[in-house]
Parts: sequence; C-alpha cells; structure tokens
Amino acid sequence: MRRRFRNKALSVALSPVLVVGGISAVVATGATVTTIKLTAGADVKLVGKGLGHGRGMGQWGAFGYAKKGWPAEKILQHYYGGTTAGKADKPEVSVILTKARSVNVRAGAGMRVGGQPVAPGQAVRLAGNTATVTAGCNGPVVKTVPLGANPFVDPVNPGTSRPPAELLTMCGSNTAYRGALGVVGGKVVNRLHVDDYVKGVIPRESLPKWADEGGKEALKAQAIAARTYALAALGQGKKIDDTMNSQVYGGAAGEDPRTNVAADATAGQILLAGGGPAFTEFSASTGGHTAGGNFPAVVDDGDAISPAHDWTATVSADSVGHAFGVGALKVLEVVEANGLGPNSGRAIKVRAIGSTGTKEVTGEEARSLLKLKSSWFSVVGQRVKPKVVAAPGPKSAGGLGPLENFDLGSLLGGITENVKFDKGAVDGLLGAAGTAFAQKQVELGGPKSPLGKPLGVPALTDDGSGVQQRFTRGVMFYAPKTGVAALSHRALKAFNARGGLVALGVPTADAF
Repeated sequence: MRRRFRNKALSVALSPVLVVGGISAVVATGATVTTIKLTAGADVKLVGKGLGHGRGMGQWGAFGYAKKGWPAEKILQHYYGGTTAGKADKPEVSVILTKARSVNVRAGAGMRVGGQPVAPGQAVRLAGNTATVTAGCNGPVVKTVPLGANPFVDPVNPGTSRPPAELLTMCGSNTAYRGALGVVGGKVVNRLHVDDYVKGVIPRESLPKWADEGGKEALKAQAIAARTYALAALGQGKKIDDTMNSQVYGGAAGEDPRTNVAADATAGQILLAGGGPAFTEFSASTGGHTAGGNFPAVVDDGDAISPAHDWTATVSADSVGHAFGVGALKVLEVVEANGLGPNSGRAIKVRAIGSTGTKEVTGEEARSLLKLKSSWFSVVGQRVKPKVVAAPGPKSAGGLGPLENFDLGSLLGGITENVKFDKGAVDGLLGAAGTAFAQKQVELGGPKSPLGKPLGVPALTDDGSGVQQRFTRGVMFYAPKTGVAALSHRALKAFNARGGLVALGVPTADAF
C-alpha cells in the first residue's frame, strides 16, 4: 500500500557548519546569504504533506470524496484515470502467511485433504508430503493421508462467503481463514477466491468506521482497488503476502461486517488497463495531489480531511548526518522535485553534504532515512527551488511501463504560442487524454487493436502542443481542440517521414 513555504537560504557559520539549501546555488545566483548562528546539535526543520507514496488512490481522499456524495465509480476514475471497469476472470489468489510456521487446522463442518474427507471435530497437520489426521488439535492420530499433487487442506465447500463452521481455523492461535491452507516451498499459503481475500484486506488497509461516517463508497472503492491490485501483482508473476509489502491481510479473523458489505457489493469488480488488471496502488494520504506514475497525477481535494494532510518534522543535524552517512552535516537540500502541488511537490532527489562526503538519494529513500511520513517535504530555509522533474513510475500489469523522466519546466517553456497550457492545467490535460486514450483503445479492439498494448503512460509531446501515448505498434495523440487520433504501421512511418509533430502538428484523424 500502501500516507508550504517559500523557502529562504540559511548559511550557518558553526562547527559543524549547517547550510540548508546549498551555498553553491545561492552564490551562483548572487543572492545575499544570511548567516545565523546555531547552538550545537542544531535542528533541521521540514514541512510536508501526506502519508505514503501518494501513487494511485489516496484512502483519506476517497473518504473525503465519499462524504461529498461521490460514488465509488467516480472516486476510482478520479484516481485511476485511463482505466475501465471489468470483471475478474482468474479469481484465485495465493497469500503467503508470514507469521505462520506450520499448518495444523480444524473446522467445525469438517474438511478435505489428499482427496479424502475429514470429519467434524478432527484436525489436520501437514508435514512434508503427508497429512496427519488427529482427533482434535491435540488428540491421537486417526490416520495419515498422502497429499499427492495438492499440498493443501481444503474446506468442505470451495464457494465464497461461507459460514464460520466451514472456515479452517489454526490450532493454537484460533485464527480462521477462508479458502484452503497449505505449505508451498516451505511457506504457509492461504489459497482462496479474491472476493474472500479482500474481506481480510479492507479492514486492515482502511477504517471500517468510515461506513458509519458517510464513507461507504470509499470502502467500496477500496475493495475494488485491493482486488485489482492483487490480481495485477499475480498477473506479473509476483508473490503476495499478508504484510504491507503487498497488502495487509488478516484472514477471516480480521474481518469487519461493515467492510464485508463493501466487498460483497463489489464482488468480482476490478479495473482494467491494457487488457489486464491495472496496478492499482494506493496510499493513506496524498497530501492534496497524487504522485502520478502509472496513472495521471490529479489534485486530491478529498484529502483535506486527512490528519496527515499537512505535517512538520524537526530532525537534528547530527541525526541527518548519521542517517546519510556523511559525518557532520553541512548541507541538506531537495535537489529535484516533481512539481505537483505546493512547495515544488514530492522530493525526487535529496542531497546531503557533510564533513566526510556527499550523498544523493531518492525522495523515497530520504523519507525512509529520516523516518518521514512521505517524500513530499521541503527544507525550511532552502532558498533555491528544486529542479522540477517527473519521478519514474513503477512498472505495472496491463503493459504499463515506467514513466520516463522529463523536465516539466522545459516542456512548458517550449509550448507553442497558440496552445497555452499553464502548469496547473497540465494535470487536467493528462487526465483527459488518459481517458480519451482508454476509450479509443476499446473502440479499436483493445489489446488486439492495430496499436497493440500501451507502453508507459500519457506524456506531453516534446513541443508541448498535446499529449501522446506510445503503444507496441503505434502512437495515440490528443489535443483539446482536435480530440484523440491513432497512428500505426505505415501511417506512423509516413507521419514521421514528413516531419512529425514539428511539421504537421497533432494528427486529427486515425490512420493505419
């Protein structure tokens, strides 16, 4: 899962010397440097926004929008621009239970193992390729059963939403799970239907009480996002577990009736991108603007109710120097940021200079090193603004690749005179283009269209006159006045041979 100041330069003449914002940048601009003496163990003050990576849906933002009357479908389209509604066609998921060390289970209605029934009141213990059936969790051995090709203990009924008596319950901890339990590759695995899986996820990844506070639609949106995320990860060949490395999952024991309602109301519903489940990441709080990545970055007004919408942090210079491994800290500055939202947005590159060297890390790495709520932070006292770039997006299912770095300022500076998109309009432009591209792809036949599968995400054209989306066999273009047009094969080659966008402008009609 996956939670504003106009800064001025500080030059600190002490031992150690602390410069927040960077002396070299200040000197290069000819600005006046204000010297402030600090006591030993000086503090670095940071102001930030949000909690988590900020990609995809913001959970507090979804709650805020739900309270404003937005249905789940509108919430999802806001955060996951360019996706379409779909149904899960491969609904089985396998979840590694990281805290479990063995399988020894019982079920009030009985179970099945190795193709044989297990009577109510009996328990099953797995070891190697053998299942041992006992009279109760600690009772005498009744029989042993070879597991064969299926190393799982199965419930008596494999359907979804089964009653408590049919759920497999761990001996000792009494933790109940829907679906089957087994040992694969030395790890305990819970194999179950994705609709049952999300019931164990939603109450751990959001707050069930939102259902009582006008947030039922936010919980439904969470159910769809969680279901889609799991199927997208598995579709990529990734393994999922029960921790925040995937999604926090507590089994049936962690369910809540209010979130189960959300799961049942959205049964089977997922979001599609490029013909497969979209990689629907989410985080607790976006701070008021999503980070982009696999989906167009958007303003998140719903996040205003988040307790982490705005935050401050004070970190000692000594701890910063130690965390970065640069000795006595001299300089801490955000070198690059994504430009989305106040104070230049999320940090992309952070530099620390100390008595023993210099270290540059990503904004997310800095967040981890300094134990911050998010990478959307700025250093109080930094005068020179970070360079605005875009962060690489994570590779997703559905054919979406990493977002290429680009200098947003340069792109905006290169926009032609007859097309005037200011910085605030870029997000809306990208969002509109993403939706138009998705609709066009469906019209052309989805992944079997002449364009093939999407590569990357929508991005401004080099001259800033519109938006383009690359595909395996072509390109889509979008401009507000002309709409969307697709070119592939010979038509695309001919377009480029005649000078492309520079000579012809954004295409206005499809050509293949």
